[in-house]
Amino acid sequence: MNIARKGIAAVLCMAACATAMAAFPEKPIKIVIGFPAGGPLDQHARLLTDKLQAVLGQPVIVDYKPGAGGSVGAEAVARSPADGYTLMLANTGVAVINGALYTKLPYNTLKDFTPIARTAMQPLALLVTPKLPVSNLKQFVDYARARPGQINYGSAGNGGISHLVPEMFKSATGIFMVHIPYRGSAPAFTDLMGGQVQFMAESIPQAANYHKQGKVRALAVTSATRNPALPDVPTVIEAGIKGFEVVGFYGFLAPAGTPKDVVAKLSDAFRQVLTSPEVRDRMVSQGADPAFLGSEDFAKFLVAETPRWEKAVKASGARMD
Repeated sequence: MNIARKGIAAVLCMAACATAMAAFPEKPIKIVIGFPAGGPLDQHARLLTDKLQAVLGQPVIVDYKPGAGGSVGAEAVARSPADGYTLMLANTGVAVINGALYTKLPYNTLKDFTPIARTAMQPLALLVTPKLPVSNLKQFVDYARARPGQINYGSAGNGGISHLVPEMFKSATGIFMVHIPYRGSAPAFTDLMGGQVQFMAESIPQAANYHKQGKVRALAVTSATRNPALPDVPTVIEAGIKGFEVVGFYGFLAPAGTPKDVVAKLSDAFRQVLTSPEVRDRMVSQGADPAFLGSEDFAKFLVAETPRWEKAVKASGARMD
């Protein structure tokens, strides 16, 4: 009799659990962004939320918690209940750069989060001022190599991707350039066009726009394949630098310990959203390539990317308190 009762109880428990998981989500889902409204992460979130709401059947709210290079928002999500109702939209910096950049970081990406889905990759363009007498990447490398320390490159600030990609490029080519950090990419881009700095790594949409106007010269893109916005510009690998593929990414994370069934449901929701031609086309126009990875593959991706960017941060000498 006791065995029978235990069996019935187990079946009822399993049914209740299955019902609870099947019901997820039962309330709005919050996506936390560690940067102010209006930036690239915000654009990416807004692009996905309408379709995501339709797939999940619940409102999706975007919550901004800016500060410390995205760390404030990341800490808030890491400390949230692991129930699938609070997610973080992270970029390369938040996910894999900050750990090496900040002396004291209140979170550890690989320990404090459960990966949900990678949604996009962001290649950059390597640009020079038109004032330089070079028309391709090999010519630029030769030009810079003959003038060690005389070439400056601009970035949006210390420790960001526009700082670290040129550092990776320096390591790959053996050239020496001087870093000039700016407060944002706009003033750096202005000085690139004016010739005050000679080199820069910048997102594809802005790079393509000014390249077509002749205000900057795009020499290569950092992805493995050419970008539709710059079809005549070769990849860095095509230009002769073997193995150089460096792209940023966007992805969604949940607090560590989020139930596997909830993770699977959220991951599949993002997969469905990214099959929409409208979403994919708009994403490309924003400078990001649709690049879905499910939870397990995204976790493996983060494990592989973390030491790569840590090495770049160490080589750059950048540190933030």
